[in-house]
Amino acid sequence: MEAAGPEDAPCPRAPSETAAAAAAAAAPPRSFASLLLGIKDKLCTCHILKTLALGQVLSLFICGTAVASQYLAEQYKVNTPMLQSFINYCLLLLVYTTVLAFRRGSDSFLQILKRKWWKYILLALVDVEANYTIVKAYQYTTLTSVQLLDCFGIPVLMALSWFILRARYRLIHFIAVAVCLLGVGTMVGADILAGRQNSEGSDVVVGDVLVLLGASLYAISNVSEEYIVKNLSRVEFLGMVGLFGTIISGLQLAIVEHTDIAQIQWNWKIVLLFVGFALCMFGLYSFMPVVIKVTSATSVNLGILTADLYSLFFGLFLFGYQFSGLYLLSFGVIMVGFVLYCSTPTRTAEEATTSLPQPASIGFDNLGLKIEENHQETPAATVQFTKEENVQVHLPSDVGPHSFTGATCKIGSPCFFNFF
Repeated sequence: MEAAGPEDAPCPRAPSETAAAAAAAAAPPRSFASLLLGIKDKLCTCHILKTLALGQVLSLFICGTAVASQYLAEQYKVNTPMLQSFINYCLLLLVYTTVLAFRRGSDSFLQILKRKWWKYILLALVDVEANYTIVKAYQYTTLTSVQLLDCFGIPVLMALSWFILRARYRLIHFIAVAVCLLGVGTMVGADILAGRQNSEGSDVVVGDVLVLLGASLYAISNVSEEYIVKNLSRVEFLGMVGLFGTIISGLQLAIVEHTDIAQIQWNWKIVLLFVGFALCMFGLYSFMPVVIKVTSATSVNLGILTADLYSLFFGLFLFGYQFSGLYLLSFGVIMVGFVLYCSTPTRTAEEATTSLPQPASIGFDNLGLKIEENHQETPAATVQFTKEENVQVHLPSDVGPHSFTGATCKIGSPCFFNFF
């Protein structure tokens, strides 16, 4: 038997590695119960529960607007989406634009108008048309198409957040979105089985295009809202949207719905439904910036996917809908996807800084740095190393921030660098 040479001997382990290996071997294997407990601790946090509750409050507001609109359409043959939106924008104008008008200083109403009036006109136009196109699509296409294609706004919203808000997603976020969309598909299947798919629409292609357009406009509006409420203020967003939204929706109302409004047979029930719709929409607009500020526009849009289900549950009593167990399954699937999305926060890509790289440590050797600049002259600078080894650079007054190249310097010796 051949003796082992020095190169064949096993390498001795470091004491820390040996101790860690021994501890790992002595530790009992993680049980399934402890794994479930860890998942519970990760998912059942105060933040996730609060986000879940806030999202469902928004869903209930949307449900209120849907039920009021459907009751007006089915019971009283009233189809005036622009009039309903106009009342909401008027409420925003009366409340938030008035508050904004009493501000003073650089964030006053007049200063905002001077600097950003055209931006808020575009934002209000996007918001008004998003509301109008989605409601208008129901006249042309099927309920299934609206429910499915409306989800197109979620990937658009994620893409806009990636480029505009610099949000960075993990794999779990894409899985969560897929789970939520699976829940929507289950809900649509339940609608078909329950017989809610009553008509084929007058022009399916036009209706589908309107849904896609409305979903994209909603995505643009929500990303803009998230940027404003997180960087500026909620009152500024609501006040300016209320001001310009009232003007735009009022003009569009006079053009496209004046005949429909003249044909309404007004009574106290119709007035009550209009008031209920306006209050729910006002609550949605007022509360959504609060939720977006503590979460994100994407998580809010995932949370409000349950709004259609709440409308269906109310429809069981108000409109005689047929119940299906798939509705409960779809609700559970959407909730699972929403919790998965909120369980892991998104990252924000940091802006690349243009500052000069700094040496890892201050020693006797100088780190050479160089940035190419076009100058006719090559000014010089003196670098003096003090006893504390701090670097002092004295630049001529006509030289801005630059990099330099130089050689090794000793403590107490001046060094001369050429700037480029």
